[in-house]
Amino acid sequence: MAQKMRLCVVAVLAVALISLSLAQVPSEEDMVEDILGDEMDIEDDLDLGIAGDDEEEAEIDQKETEPAAPVVPKVTYKAPEPMGEHFFAESFDRGTLDSWVLSKAKKEDIDEDIAKYDGKWSVEDMKDSKLPGDKGLVLKSRAKHHAISAQLLRPFIFDTKPLILQYEVNFQTGIDCGGAYIKLLTQTPDLDLDQFVDKTAYTIMFGPDKCGEDYKLHFIFRHKNPKTGEYEEKHAKKPDSDLRTYYTDKKTHLYTLVLNPDNSFEVLVDQTVVNSGNLLTDMTPAINPAAEIEDPEDQKPEDWDERPKIQDPDAMKPEDWDEDAPPQVPDESAVKPDGWLDDEPEYISDPEAIKPEDWDEDMDGEWEAPQVPNPACEAAPGCGAWQRPNMDNPNYKGKWKPAMIDNPNYQGVWKPRKVANPDFFEDLHPFRMTPFSAVGLELWSMSSDIFFDNFFITNERQTADRWAADGWGLKKAAEGAAEPGLATQMLTAAEERPWLWVVYVLTVALPVILIILFCCTGKKKTPAAEYKKTDEPQPDVKEEAEGEEEEEAAAANQEEQEETAPAADQKSDAEDSPAAKGGEEDEEEGEDEEQDENDASPENLDEDDVLRRSPRNRRVRKD
Repeated sequence: MAQKMRLCVVAVLAVALISLSLAQVPSEEDMVEDILGDEMDIEDDLDLGIAGDDEEEAEIDQKETEPAAPVVPKVTYKAPEPMGEHFFAESFDRGTLDSWVLSKAKKEDIDEDIAKYDGKWSVEDMKDSKLPGDKGLVLKSRAKHHAISAQLLRPFIFDTKPLILQYEVNFQTGIDCGGAYIKLLTQTPDLDLDQFVDKTAYTIMFGPDKCGEDYKLHFIFRHKNPKTGEYEEKHAKKPDSDLRTYYTDKKTHLYTLVLNPDNSFEVLVDQTVVNSGNLLTDMTPAINPAAEIEDPEDQKPEDWDERPKIQDPDAMKPEDWDEDAPPQVPDESAVKPDGWLDDEPEYISDPEAIKPEDWDEDMDGEWEAPQVPNPACEAAPGCGAWQRPNMDNPNYKGKWKPAMIDNPNYQGVWKPRKVANPDFFEDLHPFRMTPFSAVGLELWSMSSDIFFDNFFITNERQTADRWAADGWGLKKAAEGAAEPGLATQMLTAAEERPWLWVVYVLTVALPVILIILFCCTGKKKTPAAEYKKTDEPQPDVKEEAEGEEEEEAAAANQEEQEETAPAADQKSDAEDSPAAKGGEEDEEEGEDEEQDENDASPENLDEDDVLRRSPRNRRVRKD
């Protein structure tokens, strides 16, 4: 029992310590501050610094008596530098749009008021930036067309190396309806970035897009028909992953497209694959058309019978079939309820209604009081002329139709014959797309302040990963360092949803209660348990013990009487012999046993004697 109590106390203390630690979970900034100290300096891209010595001394002089507030470590931003083979790299850290071209064109086939690409662009920090100095391209206007583009260092040609395209997007104010996708503009002699519009030829379109509850992550490329020279858009299958979080959490996300020369592709968000496949099998419509098509000139013969069932021509309508019988008839067994008021109308004119003073009978007609339920009918089963209710007509059969049988002339569903597809071609290398020489953003959005950053195009995976680590990796580390601790997040969530307090209380209280019930309760030992250290049987209750003792005493008396009777007959003949002495001893033992049985009677036994009594404690009789 003492050991269980000790376990109980230890368990309760453990739960209390866990609860206390949850209530006082240190933030990530405090942990970094405690471990690294005031003079910590990281030589990598993550440089944790604190305020200068002069500022600290001034704060100490002003707040000698106040408790020191935890210092949030500041992550120093360092602009990423492209290394390795690349075709385009833009971090916007120069603070200008010198290398970008704003479109001056107008959209066709729409109203003049909204045809202009007059949406505003700006290079600035994020609103809630965790990296001061990290600038990006921001879409500033709502409900306007935006178009901006930039030339690559050199055109990208699809040959034996992969294409890696990546950039960052942050929906700072959320997104209702709009896109944040990028277009890789096809290299053509007439490409003019000043006239960049929605119909400008592109090779690939990639990026997030949302309207309503439709969350998309586009990957579209324009495939050139080798026979006709025409271009057709090919769309990748929809990702299986849930994309909702990327549009609603207001964090910076890294979008990456990888195209390989073996026609495989990968779509990644935050360096996690959310969609993958093959250009030959996972695009819609398919890259290669069918080898055979239905003959457009083939026509179904006039005598072609497609009916699998027909009416039985030999069926005859039964003579007693009545097609004119109504589906319902009056119920002749119905009886008018007692108290039915035949002379009272169900509705009467409202006696309290008054004709309006401005009522003009010439224009409005004769005034009539509105109808109200007849108060005389409230207590009656009904008013007005009583009619029998209708019931289903048992003789109703409806219109007769002959039974359906299998059509002996059924020929199946007709299909036109197959002929060779005159437009058939087989392109086994769709990766070899049209080269592109510029990137562009051509967007319409109902949300503003969409943040773009760190555009990068290369044909080396390691180079792209290094650029991502220097740019997006730094943002992720800064956002992670600024995130509140677990306890703060739980309190914030409870403030927004007060019902969470019930969950928190049950989460802490329920384990404590279960531990107490498990450790601190159990069966209470009875006094009889102290005597169950041997195999001797023990009575469960006093009444059962008394009944057993009475039965044993009666059996012993009967056995003694049977044994003493022959012994008395032999006493006179063998008085001096050893056998006689043995008989005397037996007689004395019988008297002793009789005395013991008398003592063991229910009247002379107390509770302790009952508990100690057992058939195994009885002395063995001598034969």
